[in-house]
Amino acid sequence: MEKQDNNRLAAVEAFLDKFSAEWAAGMKELRESQAETDRLIKQSQVTAELEMQKIRDAQAETDRLITKSSVDYDRRMINFEKTMGSWSNNHGSFAEEYFFNSFENGRQTFFGEKFDDIDKKVSGLKRGFRDEYDIVLTNGKSVFIIEVKFKAHQDHIAKVLTKAVTFRENFPYYATHRVYLGYATFAFNDIIEQECIANGIAIIKQVGDTVVINDKHLKVF
Repeated sequence: MEKQDNNRLAAVEAFLDKFSAEWAAGMKELRESQAETDRLIKQSQVTAELEMQKIRDAQAETDRLITKSSVDYDRRMINFEKTMGSWSNNHGSFAEEYFFNSFENGRQTFFGEKFDDIDKKVSGLKRGFRDEYDIVLTNGKSVFIIEVKFKAHQDHIAKVLTKAVTFRENFPYYATHRVYLGYATFAFNDIIEQECIANGIAIIKQVGDTVVINDKHLKVF
């Protein structure tokens, strides 16, 4: 009987030893597996962070290039506007000099009247009526105001018509003078010429080497 009990005890102890060894091995494997999992998770996090950093760097570079492109575009536009403004001003000044010299050195008689004096770039500074008159011819009873443009544009007609009003306000000395208006340009078209005729504005243009003036329809303003 005692022998049987000893055998059972030995069997139990052997089972417990085996179970303990297997449990220890299992726990070791579990710890190793958990360690590998932690390593992979950490590696994945590092990889993800590196990828996110690459994305942030790429976005920062994109933003830098967009900003640089925007700055370059703004600078080019400013330079372009300066160039165009200079180009426009130069052409406008050339037209003014051309027509002024034509009148100063030659014809100063229009619609049967002889004008004694000629001035250019005459400024009127009265508040509310500030204006500039490209060419002004005067005599004792009449004033002939000429607006000069390099190329005719339909929007200019309204501007020409305001010259008579602002001139009388700016220069009361000429309040009783007859005021005539003219529009001088190198390039007219039929529509604008007809509008000038309808509004009583003299048409002054270059044809070849000659300045041609159509003032038959001229009216007093």
